[in-house]
Amino acid sequence: MLHTGILNPDLLHLIARIRHTNTLVIADWAFPFWLEIETVDISLTKGIPTVLDVLDLLTPVFKVGRIWQADEFVASNSRETVEKFSRSFGKIPLTREAHVDFKKRVPHAIGLIRTGDPTPYGNIILESE
Repeated sequence: MLHTGILNPDLLHLIARIRHTNTLVIADWAFPFWLEIETVDISLTKGIPTVLDVLDLLTPVFKVGRIWQADEFVASNSRETVEKFSRSFGKIPLTREAHVDFKKRVPHAIGLIRTGDPTPYGNIILESE
C-alpha cells in the first residue's frame, strides 16, 4: 500500500501514461471542462489543493522539461504569488503566452488535473522531458 507521495489512484494512473514530450495540464477550480481529454478532479474545497501543491508533489517523480502559463497571470496576481510560482518552477524553462493561445494547447494534453486553486490564471501545462 502506498503511504507517501501521490496516493490518488486515478491521478497515478494518468501520470503513468505520460511519455516523452506529452503534456499534462494542472488547472484551477474554474478551468473549463474539456471533453477531449481525461480529467482527474482532486478539488476538495476552494484553495485545497493548489496548483503548486500538485506541482511540488510531481516534480520529484516526473521529469518536467517545460512549463506554459498565461501571460495574464503576472498582471492578475501579487508579486508574492508570482514569486511563489517561480520558486516552485525552479529552473524549469517557462513560456508565458496569451491565455487564448494557452487554451489551444489543452486539447493536445494527455490529461488535466483540476485543483481547488483560486489563483487567477494559475493554470499550467507541463511538458514531460
